[in-house]
Amino acid sequence: MSIENDRPTNVVTESGSAEPAPTKEMSRREAVQLLSVLPIAAALGLTRTDHEKAWRFVDDARRLAAEGIAFAPKFFTPAEYRTVGILADMIIPRDERSGSAIDAGVPEFMDFIMMDFPYNQGWMRPGLAWLDAQSTTRFGKAFADVSVSQREQILNNIAWPGRAPAAMADGVTFFNRFRDLTSSGFWSSRMGVKDLRYIGSTFNPNWDGCPPEALAKLGVTYAKFDPKKLRLTP
Repeated sequence: MSIENDRPTNVVTESGSAEPAPTKEMSRREAVQLLSVLPIAAALGLTRTDHEKAWRFVDDARRLAAEGIAFAPKFFTPAEYRTVGILADMIIPRDERSGSAIDAGVPEFMDFIMMDFPYNQGWMRPGLAWLDAQSTTRFGKAFADVSVSQREQILNNIAWPGRAPAAMADGVTFFNRFRDLTSSGFWSSRMGVKDLRYIGSTFNPNWDGCPPEALAKLGVTYAKFDPKKLRLTP
C-alpha cells in the first residue's frame, strides 16, 4: 500500500477534489507567522524569523541557479542531497494543485536549516544512512537508486508509528522528523502559501449573518445586540 493522505496534513500524495473558494493571497510573512505557532514548528524549534531567514537564503540560491550557478549544498553530500530531494518529493509530490517539495525549494531550505541549526544534524545524517542501509539490505542498492515501489515499501514500514515493526524504531523517528521539516519548509514557501488557499480577511458580500438555528442554539438574538460591547446578548 502506498502512503496516502490529504495535502494539508503530513504525508501527501493526493489533493482534495472540491473547487477552491474565492481567496485572498496570503503573504509569506502571514504564513510563517501562523506556522510558527503550530506544534510542528515548535517541535522543530523554528520561529517565524527563522523561516524568513531560511527563505531569503533559498531565494538567493534560486536566483543564482537561474543565472547558471548551480546550488551546492553546504551540509549534505551530493548523494545525501539527492536522497533528500527524492524523499521530500515522496512526502509532498507535484499534483494538479501545486508543485512538489523540490519545486518549492524544500531541499535548499533543509540544507540551510542543517547549517544554521546544527542540532538537527544529529538526526538527519544518521537517518539518511539508515534509509540507505535498509534499501541496500533489501534491494542491493541505495535508496535513491531503487525503484519507486521499492522506496514505498520501506516508507510504508516507518510512516505510521503505530503500525511500524519494533525493529524500525530508528527509521520511524527519522521519518517523523524529516516529514515535519519537509512540511514546515513547504508551507512556509511561496508555493506552499498558495497551496494553503487561505481565505481569511476576505470580504463576503453575501453574508447574511449567523443562521437562525445557530442563534437559537446559542440562546442569543440580533434584536439584543449590544453596540457598546459589540456582541449578541441573551
